[in-house]
Amino acid sequence: MIGGSLGNLVEWYDWFVYASFAIYFADSFFPGGNPTTQLMNTAGIFAVGFLMRPVGGWILGRAADRHGRKSALTLTVTMMSVAALLIAVAPTYGQAGYFGALVLLLARLLQGMSIGGEYAASATYLTEASARNRRGLGSSFQYVSMTCGQLLGLGILITMQHTLTTDQLESWGWRIPFVLGALFAVVVFWLRRRLQETDAFREEAAAGEDGHDDSTRGTLRALWQYRRQAGLVMALTLGGTVAYYTYTTYLTKYLVGSAGMEKTTATLVSFTALTVFAVLQPFAGILSDRIGRRPLLITFAVGCTAGTYPIMTALGSASSYWSALGLSLLALVIITGYTSINAAVKAELFPTRVRALGVALPYAVANALFGGTAEYVALWFKNSGHETMFFWYVSGCALISLVTYVLMPDTRDAALSRAEADADADADRGDSAAAPAEAVR
Repeated sequence: MIGGSLGNLVEWYDWFVYASFAIYFADSFFPGGNPTTQLMNTAGIFAVGFLMRPVGGWILGRAADRHGRKSALTLTVTMMSVAALLIAVAPTYGQAGYFGALVLLLARLLQGMSIGGEYAASATYLTEASARNRRGLGSSFQYVSMTCGQLLGLGILITMQHTLTTDQLESWGWRIPFVLGALFAVVVFWLRRRLQETDAFREEAAAGEDGHDDSTRGTLRALWQYRRQAGLVMALTLGGTVAYYTYTTYLTKYLVGSAGMEKTTATLVSFTALTVFAVLQPFAGILSDRIGRRPLLITFAVGCTAGTYPIMTALGSASSYWSALGLSLLALVIITGYTSINAAVKAELFPTRVRALGVALPYAVANALFGGTAEYVALWFKNSGHETMFFWYVSGCALISLVTYVLMPDTRDAALSRAEADADADADRGDSAAAPAEAVR
């Protein structure tokens, strides 16, 4: 669990540090003018990275189903290391015109492919590696590690804000976190090569070696047989991903641009709120192991649908650190109902032979369409003078997911391996045999 989580941490550190430092390097790659327009350009490149996530989800999800979760996890962190290094050395607009923006774009495309496979491989790995009655807890560490990756990036940002001047940060300081990200990824590459494969995948691979047909394992043809489950993944992801990116990557920019808060104060608000958010994930995961997944998902969707407009409106007029922190924590507590267990829910919908691809592709498509564009949509509404329309957009996405949560079955008791399925069958036979004896007594 630790090995899988540490790699996920570095992957998401590299992914989120782009958004965290965008306020400092936005004018390095685009000509001067309206600051909001410059941020929209960098947010557009951020969103383009999401467009590659379905490609990465397909390629790396297939690799995880055919060659193992471990090999896919090792490949994703290698790709992320290269992408971080490209951003670190990208020339500015003053040095090479739009060539620097092109390098930035290529790096984000590579990061998009990497993270598209990382989500599914880590979600599948953490869920399969957990005991059956602890899968909610195990899968919750995906967002613990994701959030810790973002906290690491924010922590570096806060440190640099207090040790460097704004001019130094905007001229060269923003490159430092990307250099560190490339170095972190090299360390994680070594750690992931030492991971053990999950029992569920070893069972599936052994079945193929024993003569069972595994030619369709990890293919789109196999996934098509589970197209209903794939549709569920997209629908249940929609509200969660928009809300998550609204209250994490966009929050700092919103506090600075709309509430008029100092950059250092806004960053500290995000850092503190995300720290509490990370701590909450395992507790919500444990709760889902006891009461099921659907109650948490429904609670999230109801809270997000009804609460986004008042929370975002209040944040827009927050004048102090404590008021902004309280509102941010309220939003992140609501979102915990989704983030803590969504990895387990998605993995529990598919059989082993197509589980990684089944999680990866529909999730990546939903993220490309809605999660990756959330920040850009927010800035577009702001630039057009209708910022509050974005709040209704987030609520609408959550409402669609709410309908899905109400109609879908609870996945907590799903069997993820042949051993678990056999145990269920033995239990059913035992119950059937006991019933007549009980009738006789």
